[in-house]
Amino acid sequence: MTVEATTPDAIARRIAQGRGLAPADIVIKGARVLDVVTATLFESDVAIAGDRIVGTFGEYEGREVIDGRGLTVVPGFIDTHLHIESSLLTPLEFDRCVLPHGVTTIVWDPHEIANVLGAEGIDYALRAAEATVMDIRVNLSSCVPASPLETSGAELDVDDLTPFRGRAKALGLAEFMNFPGVLNADPGCLAKLAAFQDGHIDGHAPLVRGKDLNGYLAAGIRTDHEATSYEEGLEKLRKGMTVLIRESSIAKDLHALWPLLTPETSAFVAFCTDDRNPVEIAAEGHLDHMIRWTIAQGVPAAHVYRAASWSGANAFGLRDRGIVAPGKRADLVLLSDYEGCRVQMVIAGGRVVTDALFAARAVPDPVGLDSMKAEPVTADDLTLKGEGGPRPVIGVVPGKIVTDHLTLELAAEGGAVRSDLAQDALAVAVIARHGINRNIGRGFVKGFELKAGAIASSVGHDSHNICVVGVTAEDMALAANRVIALGGGFVVAAEGEVKAELALPVAGLMSLEPHEAVHDRLVALRAAAVALGCTLSEPFLQVAFLPLTVIPHLKISDFGMVDVNRFEVIAA
Repeated sequence: MTVEATTPDAIARRIAQGRGLAPADIVIKGARVLDVVTATLFESDVAIAGDRIVGTFGEYEGREVIDGRGLTVVPGFIDTHLHIESSLLTPLEFDRCVLPHGVTTIVWDPHEIANVLGAEGIDYALRAAEATVMDIRVNLSSCVPASPLETSGAELDVDDLTPFRGRAKALGLAEFMNFPGVLNADPGCLAKLAAFQDGHIDGHAPLVRGKDLNGYLAAGIRTDHEATSYEEGLEKLRKGMTVLIRESSIAKDLHALWPLLTPETSAFVAFCTDDRNPVEIAAEGHLDHMIRWTIAQGVPAAHVYRAASWSGANAFGLRDRGIVAPGKRADLVLLSDYEGCRVQMVIAGGRVVTDALFAARAVPDPVGLDSMKAEPVTADDLTLKGEGGPRPVIGVVPGKIVTDHLTLELAAEGGAVRSDLAQDALAVAVIARHGINRNIGRGFVKGFELKAGAIASSVGHDSHNICVVGVTAEDMALAANRVIALGGGFVVAAEGEVKAELALPVAGLMSLEPHEAVHDRLVALRAAAVALGCTLSEPFLQVAFLPLTVIPHLKISDFGMVDVNRFEVIAA
């Protein structure tokens, strides 16, 4: 809520305009309006004073009139969980990219930049959130580092987080990824949970079921975006969780979970994207894509829009939005196609979204431009030494961040274990890049189907060390060293030369370029990966999730291969 909205004069203006005693600041005339309470449409003007809706179910005069004939007004969409860093854009570019899709509120966990920069990263997130047109609420990152099985750039305990609670855009405690720590009553986890019991605590509980789920919920956690099956999602709903159906650029759960969304459950189901990049946003959309796809499956449109707005607002305690009603925040989406969720106009906090509105924002200075502290590597550094025989291999599951734990017979030559193209077993390495140590974890992964070359990334969830996959150690070293030289980024290399790249100098995670330029570079990177034989639709995010040691089943960190089920490093 803005300062103006809380003054006596502002309240008096809203009352007068709502009663029709004075012209409203803005009036949308002649539109259909969605009532998310009764899940019905009605014809009415919508009057706006400042950043608030002041009139519905009536006719109004306004100083500015928007012709709503043929349009449908619905509440602004709320993305209930995401990491802006994973869009590869700065927060203000993300704002410019996504707000036109109707997303007027997001809940941001700056977990990625916090794992690189610590408290400085969270401070940057909160400052950036004050500059954007969309309303960004920041959940304070709960698990930095996410796991003790990797080298992070920072460590945040409860005393590092609590000073941020009073900041204007701070919302609650972000996804509690360390679910083993919760279930085993780790003292550090308990201290954070205790400190935030009076606010929102976001969940992260992949495949947690039964009494373990009961214990997790008993800690005061109430939302989850990691359900990947209908049965898992239904159990979480029945146990009082709000299930956040996720459709990211890699974790595509909408196809499995949309049946959860019914007229009976729509108040307890919301949407999130988690990690979605500019290529998919340009091709499909953002939350608008999820909405139109779900409606196309036969779910009543009013209940889908309820899930996309009011349900998320309610789950996260944002009581001033999610419904087109007097007194609520004027976050509105005007649709030219209600069933097809085609966005014609967006109003955010009572302001019509235009290029001029974006141009007027104050841009915060970037941070983490010197965060890349890794030293160059050689091919020998990235080679797994040993004899031939059975080896653990990460099995990539396309469209999922869950991986399989495979065992394959791999041959050795000259004391070095080699990639096996016939089995699609490629070398993978994670290089510590925070200047704390020179760790390198080595192993093998199946699922990329590269026939030559290498792909490297400084986006490596969640500690964001450099992860590189490739056929030869020489090309892997070339790609990794180019990432280091860029200060972070994505690189495709083959036959001794760099084929495509994207620099991500902001903490090794975000570009300083406009979202259109990032889109074009990502398209070129994908084309370069495809030319090397890669069949994955999103190869770079798939690389980025190989080090995520809190998601089953087999991962890799700078410590080595990690059996997530046993939560321990194993021999490669």
